[in-house]
Amino acid sequence: MRILHISKYYSPYLGGVENICKYLVEGAVKHETAVVCFNDKCKDIIEEVNGHKVYRVATWINVARQALSLSYFWVLKKAIKEFKPDVIQFHWANPFPAWILLCVIPKNVKLIIHWHMDIIKQKHIYPFIKPVETALLKRADMVCVTSPQYRDGSLPLQPFKDKVRIVQNAMDEDNFILRDGDVEKINAVKAKYGNKPIVFFIGRHIQYKGLPHLIEAEKYVKSDCVFVIAGSGPLTDELKAQCKSSRVHFVGRLSDEDLKLYHYAASVFAFPSVTKNEAFGVALAEAMYCGTPAVTFTIPGSGVNWVSLNGETGIEVPNGDDKAYAEAVDKLIEDKELNKKYGVAGHQRVVENFTIPKMVAVQEKCYKELSEMRVMITKRGGVNTTLFISFRNVHIHAVHDGVKLKEVA
Repeated sequence: MRILHISKYYSPYLGGVENICKYLVEGAVKHETAVVCFNDKCKDIIEEVNGHKVYRVATWINVARQALSLSYFWVLKKAIKEFKPDVIQFHWANPFPAWILLCVIPKNVKLIIHWHMDIIKQKHIYPFIKPVETALLKRADMVCVTSPQYRDGSLPLQPFKDKVRIVQNAMDEDNFILRDGDVEKINAVKAKYGNKPIVFFIGRHIQYKGLPHLIEAEKYVKSDCVFVIAGSGPLTDELKAQCKSSRVHFVGRLSDEDLKLYHYAASVFAFPSVTKNEAFGVALAEAMYCGTPAVTFTIPGSGVNWVSLNGETGIEVPNGDDKAYAEAVDKLIEDKELNKKYGVAGHQRVVENFTIPKMVAVQEKCYKELSEMRVMITKRGGVNTTLFISFRNVHIHAVHDGVKLKEVA
């Protein structure tokens, strides 16, 4: 099949959705793939990234974190005309291109909505977005959601649950495999903090990541440990001012190499996100892969509590309960056997479920399902006759009571 992905941005631009899109594009080795996305400059360009054609549309202005472009209609139309996709995979939330897609998508092209998250933050403009969101879901042949919890908790998806399939997110194992010399570097990180247990956080410093709760919880942690907070964002200065403890260290942005070292050096991974803006938690899966158990809050409708399982791979506490969060941190630091048990189980859970090959394999099943349209023709005497139509090759055969009767190519 020929699969055209539509994403906000694409590699080399960094971001959770962008990474997932890249993994799916490059992992679909049985298919031809291309991408339409925004360029961060006011210029339309077409280029190849690792052998895949990428149509980058000029960004004219950004409004409420949504890029807008006067040329999007023409570039998307050109991409569809040139690439001739069998399937368009649209990465939501991205409402402006959704309007345009609904205007230009051919009737015979299948549509997958890859539902990364609900629109939550932009409540004041959501009434204007909801009509296109609903129209997109009605047009979709399939909706891919990252966890059962998000499927069940997303209000816009409820009328369309029969279309929903679970395609979990993934972390890149290659970034976290231990290599020669890494053990010495990990020990150096531990020594930097006096070989005390490290409670590690990595992420953007924004409200839904829950860092104010972590700063507050630190006050109640009794263990002799240090808190290392990596990343940056709009709340960084406010958080530094709020935090008076000498055992909390803000280390800024980390390189990929340093991120790996800190994950392995840490005793506990702090993942204090509090709303379903945190739809999945790839950073959580990365920590688990490194054998570091996490403390999370309960987040209704989020996949976070599906990635890390309470009492199996980490500890989950009531949302916003800072004292309970501190108690969980203490428990994982003090009970080394429990820490190791959760760490081993967490690594195994990620290997079995949340790596790129696992995600690509599940997505491939979705493509296979889409490749055949099942149409019930008759039902007589309890016996079904079903017509199978392969839309790619105009390949038709009939099945009567489970027996293949005729095939036309």
